[in-house]
Amino acid sequence: MNCMSEIFDELRRAIENSPESRYRLSKKAGIEQSQLSRFMTGNQRLGVEAVEKLAQALGYEIVMRKKGIRKKV
Repeated sequence: MNCMSEIFDELRRAIENSPESRYRLSKKAGIEQSQLSRFMTGNQRLGVEAVEKLAQALGYEIVMRKKGIRKKV
């Protein structure tokens, strides 16, 4: 699984567990409700800006960090 898939899955879980309706989240994030619906069903991916807006609306932040380097034993 790639990094973006993991972010999308985590974002979907946060949306599902949110006490706010999807309609309310879409308005709060400033994205179309239909776009959020297609994202939730897996029919559409979101761009970085939409992911950031949704994360912020849910009270999350997305952090980018350098991966640790694994040494061969």
